Amino acid sequence: MAIKLYKGDLPPGLDFGSSVAVDTETLGLVPRRDKLCLVQLSAGDGNAHLVQLDRANYDAPNLKALFANEAVTKIFHYARFDVAVIRHYLGVDVTPLYCTKIASKLTRTYTDRHGLKDLVKELLGIELNKQQQSSDWGAHMLSDAQKQYAAQDVLYLHELKSRLDQMLAREGREAVARACFDFIPTRAALDLSGWTEEDVFAH
Repeated sequence: MAIKLYKGDLPPGLDFGSSVAVDTETLGLVPRRDKLCLVQLSAGDGNAHLVQLDRANYDAPNLKALFANEAVTKIFHYARFDVAVIRHYLGVDVTPLYCTKIASKLTRTYTDRHGLKDLVKELLGIELNKQQQSSDWGAHMLSDAQKQYAAQDVLYLHELKSRLDQMLAREGREAVARACFDFIPTRAALDLSGWTEEDVFAH
């Protein structure tokens, strides 16, 4: 496994193929308050590319172009949060996309454990180390432990998608999953507009 760290943006010409795994690290869990610090990406080849963003201007044209590229599916775990912070700080609507957490909830109805660690352990037999989950992602220099943690959050998403696609097909839930994925940018827009907790579909 190789982990490559870039400052400010992806290098030009980097090709992730038809799908790219994506995750983000922020200073907290409130998108409008807690700035986007790091974006992790993987082509599913065992390598991770980390982009440490310039929080003064977020000028990352290559990264933005990748997120807006309709020919590349972006694979997330809990896309709702990542799509919101990307929209807020980079000004890009991420499409098309796939969320392994939603796919898990639609297929693994026998459990309430849909976190990435639980999903990777059950479906892939791999134990993730989450010790750096609450570390300072705004630090000027990231530690090796932070880089390893950030990388592991994207390295397995392609394989998870493959397994979950099989389960969605088995249960006949592919269409509803696709509809859920397509709604995520709207759900993220509602979050950013202040409707985080309120169910706008409720009576």
